[in-house]
Order: sequence, then structure tokens, then C-alpha cells
Amino acid sequence: MASSSGSDPLLAGKDEGMAVAAVDHRGRPASPVEIAERLSFFGVSFNLITYLTGPLGEGIAEAASAINIWNGVAQLLPLLGAAVADSWLGRYRTIMLASVIYILALAMLALSRNDKCGDASTPCPPPSGLQMAAFYTSLYMVGLAQAGHKPCVQAFGADQFDESNPREAASRSTFFN
Repeated sequence: MASSSGSDPLLAGKDEGMAVAAVDHRGRPASPVEIAERLSFFGVSFNLITYLTGPLGEGIAEAASAINIWNGVAQLLPLLGAAVADSWLGRYRTIMLASVIYILALAMLALSRNDKCGDASTPCPPPSGLQMAAFYTSLYMVGLAQAGHKPCVQAFGADQFDESNPREAASRSTFFN
């Protein structure tokens, strides 16, 4: 079934035998955001050791320690994010708030770069205290944003399936596999 814009809808409506269980504030099916969140998180995570030991001039042991602490915090914060979503904000608002925090964090991360670095033959001057504070603040904001996304987005996706429909119930069981 084509919509008035000529494109296929993301989810079929109830009249096609599929219920739309998760919708945004205007009643439209919720769009998936997990892939953008995962690409952002892993894009930052995989490049941290190079950035910390290169332009920021940290030693390997200090950089590895900073990454491990950040990763531990980022992996544990979703427990808090789930409690906030379940008790106060709800999944949709939590995802939206986490998305805004992600955008701000990634912008801050980009702006906190050490732009005084030249080519590979000249060493980078040490970053200022303000640059380091902005960098670590934005890095932990990425972890905080993950706290809102990680516990909510997958459950939000699973809500797209109608358990009373046998075909969708089978699809739902493979959603997390």
C-alpha cells in the first residue's frame, strides 16, 4: 500500500493486519535510531586510543586507563537510563532526550579537538586545560546519551510487533537474535 507521498509506509496500519504499537507524539510510526547511536558510540570508542596518545599527548597507560573507565561508565549507565525511562520519562521521551544529548556531545567532541597539530613530523603542543575539560565532558556525555538509548531503543523496536498475530509473533521472537 503506497502513501500519498508515493513511498511505502514504514509499518502497515491495523487495517492490513499489523498493529502499530509504538508511535511518536503525532501518531506516526517511530523511526529507528539505534544504528546511528551504535555508529556514533563505536566511532568514538575505536578512535580514542589514537586520539589520546596522538594529539592529546597522553601516555599509552594513561590513555588505556581513561578509555577503560569511560567504557565501564558508559556500559553501566544504561541501568540508570532504564530506571529513568520506566519511572519518569517513558521510552520515547528518554530516546529523544538521549538523542539531543548525543548531538550536543558529538558537537562538543568535534569542537574540543587540538587544532594546533601540524603534520606528522612536528609534535602537537599540549592541549589547554579547557580543551581537556571539554573533551572529557563531551566524552562522558556520549556515555550518558547511551544510557538513554541502549535500554529503550531495542524494546521500542520489539513493540512494533503484534503478539496476537502469529506471523508477527514469530518475527518478534527472532528480533533479538
